[in-house]
Amino acid sequence: MSPAQRAQQTAATLARKYKTLPELAPGAEAKAVLAAAGWPDSKETVLIVGHQPTLGEVAALLLTSHAAEWSIKKAAVWWLSQRARDGEGAPALRVVLSPDYL
Repeated sequence: MSPAQRAQQTAATLARKYKTLPELAPGAEAKAVLAAAGWPDSKETVLIVGHQPTLGEVAALLLTSHAAEWSIKKAAVWWLSQRARDGEGAPALRVVLSPDYL
């Protein structure tokens, strides 16, 4: 969870325990966000509430292995997971929901 006020407000609506990590503050590097999430080795489900352009950069890095500034709409949900492919781990995009459909 980003320490930014808006991210904290979003997380509070989920009524779940969460951790605030300075590595997720506005301006964070995509690799730092992935490290904070324990990607790809975490055995737990991780929900990241953060900011643009960082979240777009994280999605681009995971799905293309290249840094890029992808646009992610405010309040959108992106579900990514790690799956085995040819004996190696590969990121998989499961769902993208626009806030219009939430």
